Amino acid sequence: MALSRFEDPAWHATIGDLVAADDDQAIAGALIAAIDQVVSHDGASLLAFHADATPEVLHHNLGPKREKHYLHRYLAGPYLLDPLYQLALRRDKPSMCRFRDATPDRFHSSEYYKQYCDRTHLKDEMDFLVTVEDGIALVLVVGRRRKMFSKAELARLALVEPVICAAMRRTWELWQQGNKRSEPNKGIHQRLTECYENFGADVLTKREREITRLLLRGHSTKSVARELNIAPGTVMVHKRNLFAKLGITSQYELFSLFIENLSGGQEIQPNVTN
Repeated sequence: MALSRFEDPAWHATIGDLVAADDDQAIAGALIAAIDQVVSHDGASLLAFHADATPEVLHHNLGPKREKHYLHRYLAGPYLLDPLYQLALRRDKPSMCRFRDATPDRFHSSEYYKQYCDRTHLKDEMDFLVTVEDGIALVLVVGRRRKMFSKAELARLALVEPVICAAMRRTWELWQQGNKRSEPNKGIHQRLTECYENFGADVLTKREREITRLLLRGHSTKSVARELNIAPGTVMVHKRNLFAKLGITSQYELFSLFIENLSGGQEIQPNVTN
């Protein structure tokens, strides 16, 4: 009779490595190795999301090219539109979720998805979320490029979720104790957040700016209406008006204008650790 994954000596060896690890990078590396014994995947990243600062990358196992696209581009500002970032900082979040289940209804047709997510070529993504301090949450992203996670694989991940979340918390504790990490950039985050919240403030009304932010995050007209408790027809009127005021005719132009505004000509140096 074939051994189950959790009877395999390789699984117990990786758990032994996880228990024996005594610094943040060793724990994070052992954690990703343990997950690899549970399900096959194509890379994982452990990030800290801050309510008042840019995200930090505590650990990842991506190659240089994928690191540049998955992480550097993401940290330069698009994280503000990421539904996972929004979810992670909520108090009522799950400890484990499938990325596609946490997205707005038109997320996959949004320009953020087309310009960032689609280019990662991920077929599926499982995320583990842990609040470690007030306004700070850790997220472990486990991605797959070739096929979706099966029900059996999702069940195995759910089974080891307590181990994963405990290791994430321990990684954060040692990361904080190490006194070797640069502080997350609050200044850049504040500038990006102000740009996001005030995008179009010189020509748009407050309501039009609220609708713009929801459109950028991938909400449909009906979803925007539900979020703001207004009629879909009212949303359409506001949408036509804000497009006219911004001198654009499409979602693509809206996203491009936002990213141009977001960059502001300033190069952002990401805080990434291997």
